[in-house]
Amino acid sequence: MSHSSSVGFGTKCIHSGVDPDPVSGAVITPISMSSTFQQKSPGVHSGFEYSRSGNPTRKVFQDNVAALENGKWGLAFASGSAALCTIIDLIKSGDEVICMDDVYGGTYRFLSRVAINHGITTKKSDFRVISQFEALITPKTKLVWVESPTNPLLKIVDIAEIAKITKKHNLIFVVDNTFVSPYFQNPLTLGADLVVHSVTKYLNGHSDVVMGVVCGNDLELHERLKFLQNAIGAIPSPFDCWLALRGIKTLHVRMEYHQKNAIKVAEYLEKHDKVAKVIYPGLKSHPDHVMATKQMRGYGGMISFYIKGGIHESRQFLENLKIWALAESLGGVESLVNHPAIMTHASIPLEDREKLGIKDNFVRLSVGIEDSSDLIADLDSAFNQITSEKK
Repeated sequence: MSHSSSVGFGTKCIHSGVDPDPVSGAVITPISMSSTFQQKSPGVHSGFEYSRSGNPTRKVFQDNVAALENGKWGLAFASGSAALCTIIDLIKSGDEVICMDDVYGGTYRFLSRVAINHGITTKKSDFRVISQFEALITPKTKLVWVESPTNPLLKIVDIAEIAKITKKHNLIFVVDNTFVSPYFQNPLTLGADLVVHSVTKYLNGHSDVVMGVVCGNDLELHERLKFLQNAIGAIPSPFDCWLALRGIKTLHVRMEYHQKNAIKVAEYLEKHDKVAKVIYPGLKSHPDHVMATKQMRGYGGMISFYIKGGIHESRQFLENLKIWALAESLGGVESLVNHPAIMTHASIPLEDREKLGIKDNFVRLSVGIEDSSDLIADLDSAFNQITSEKK
């Protein structure tokens, strides 16, 4: 089924970009493992030449995600980081990026330790203060990168307002939408030029694929990124595309359950006497709750919170969980818990982590779709194992 804005999100998940196989009639997209494709005459082919340049299974996946993001096109990559690297190759040495101050540790690592070596500098800003961001723009600024919600502090920025400024200054505006998925938010509709996902997370949803995707509406950006996708070659395998396509078919169902459980967990944590602070956009106590409600159709399944104490109490809590798996990543059907300062955001210098609030007592939860009563009971049991550190 081709792109259509007239059908519901669940219908798009299952049908957009997907047509029965013309040979067998199979309703599920085949895995096209061929590395090369026969041509009728030199340069005359059916749309595919070599699987780095284009692959039938990858095309279906790309078209499917583009429809979910209300975009005209999608391009898939071997990881979210590969998508980031390719996007940054749109600009050149001497150019500047303005990036959200709170982002995935891998994004920070690439911009601060890799892109800088190619002459691309990065400025950081809390985009919730629009004037602070706009004041950083110079003639060298070419690209703006934000997450909303951010990883791991779950800040919410006004995407539409930022888009007005980036358009005024002719900047490429990129939004990483990984934390809430297209089900809850569509940055392209709000004015972003490009939307990025770590497919590894909610889109695939089963913790068995590492992959990334970029979507957009600007056809010139598509041509430039498609050239880079082919030239750099950081593409996913057809099998990974097929797995992710399968995962997306239940995205709308999973996201509802992730959120349902997250609300219950967040409310439980907010009342617990061993929790200092809970960060969840769906709580009225969240400083950006009003913006989240205005901009998104839901609040997602990610929660962050501060345990009362320090690294001792955090370790005791994390080591005594049974159902929640202590692991990096997020967005799978299983519930995961993470200590950002030591795990996902360890590449960020200590001084910057402390300034942001990523401290030793800071914990991030990816709430899965298990029974909420079991998740809360497991958290309660782990909290009960916390004892004061002996002096």
